[in-house]
Amino acid sequence: MSNGQKMRTQVMIHGQHYTITGTEPTEHVEKVAKQVDAKMSEINARNPYLDTNKLAVLTAVNAVHDLIKLQEQYARLEQEFQSLKD
Repeated sequence: MSNGQKMRTQVMIHGQHYTITGTEPTEHVEKVAKQVDAKMSEINARNPYLDTNKLAVLTAVNAVHDLIKLQEQYARLEQEFQSLKD
């Protein structure tokens, strides 16, 4: 939403219900929650004895890792694009 109005979206992540409040459209929040849930399930399948707190931290670490890799890739592509323009 561009007007800054806050919305509440109900989602389920790793079997728990959450109410997410923010200015993003419901569809976006649901998409984010679905990806978080999928990543938690993936990590949990490999490490079934992790408690929820450790699982959440590992999920966050994985998400930030993926973000940093994408930022690095974007910077390389932008640099390559700039060199092609010059």
